[in-house]
Amino acid sequence: MRTIKSSRVANVDMEITDLQCYYVKLPPRRTHNWASKMDTPIGSHLVVRLETDEGIVGWGETPAIATWGGPHMEYYGETAKTARHIVTDYLFPQVEGESPHDIGPLHDQMDKAVKGHPYAKAAIDIALHDLAGKDLGVPVHDLLGGEHRDRVQIAHSLGIMETDEAVAEAEEAVAEGVETIKVKAGLDPERDIDLIRRLREALGPDVTIRVDANEGYELPSEAARVIREMNEYDIAYMEQPVSDVEDMAQVARNVSVPLMADEGAWTAQNILSLREHRAAELFALYVTKPGGLHRAREVGVVAEAAGLRCDIGGSIEMGIGNAANLHLGAAVPIADRASVTPVNRPAEAYDDQIASVYYEDDIVEEPFGYEDGAVLVPDGPGLGVEVDEEKLAKYTIEADS
Repeated sequence: MRTIKSSRVANVDMEITDLQCYYVKLPPRRTHNWASKMDTPIGSHLVVRLETDEGIVGWGETPAIATWGGPHMEYYGETAKTARHIVTDYLFPQVEGESPHDIGPLHDQMDKAVKGHPYAKAAIDIALHDLAGKDLGVPVHDLLGGEHRDRVQIAHSLGIMETDEAVAEAEEAVAEGVETIKVKAGLDPERDIDLIRRLREALGPDVTIRVDANEGYELPSEAARVIREMNEYDIAYMEQPVSDVEDMAQVARNVSVPLMADEGAWTAQNILSLREHRAAELFALYVTKPGGLHRAREVGVVAEAAGLRCDIGGSIEMGIGNAANLHLGAAVPIADRASVTPVNRPAEAYDDQIASVYYEDDIVEEPFGYEDGAVLVPDGPGLGVEVDEEKLAKYTIEADS
């Protein structure tokens, strides 16, 4: 096990003095859609820059999407622009003049200032962790309890696309070392079943295939039928086939394939509800849905106690947000499932790879490490990534000074 030691002591007198926000849009490698998001493009993210009186800079990111939320409007969609409003007008006043090491108390202050808006809070939280890690000279996963793994296995995600195109992309990703394919579904049950059949025929028996319906099936009975038919082609598990926790439980009682919760798993309270209803054995743990790394680590502890396992979920982050994903994946013991963690690459390092590559460029200076179907966890101080400020300026649509 790799151990990083630091002789530095936290500068508790250091204060956060400045905020800058950037509305950033990267060029996508291809359109990436799912059942609850067929029209809203990915890649429009809020980047947050916090600076201290010591001149240390911390970066945060939130990939907020208007169509993304929980069942029955339990969690509302956010956008990069709404997140910027919340960050600027509500959250920064809570952290200005404070130490970035006081992450827990600052979360309490942010929660008192505004209810909800977890994606906006996540942007601040990630920047706080980046600042604290840089000040101490340690990677963020050390702040979260230590490193259980130094890499996260990739689940290459096939958005909803034409069947031949999906099969061809899956074959190429597997040729590049990917061992798990995640298939978006939920709009057309018969198309979904046929696609899984075609993928299994093309990829052979050794590639893991998992399916994500993004709440797309209308009835639990329909979802159960589709899952049973798909299981003839050996799917590993089905993610969020329906929205409601009771409906998820009904599906779970009628299939042998494990269910994963995503839209229904945002908070520790959601985890307890999933356990109570026996609605899922797995869930997608995000940095963003609970409101940042601090809250996400709390969700992981509750889920571990409840006997659930997880992957690291996300919304196709750029390099800053994905670094946070990877540190969370390193620090949470139960996060042992292949995850949709991008292999972020600046254009200079992009050579038509597709394995977990969703953008043709990035705002981080160095490409993320990729080995044997896994993306490597950054090991430098803080998030372990350096932002290319020329690229940031190039892709910024709007900025606050």
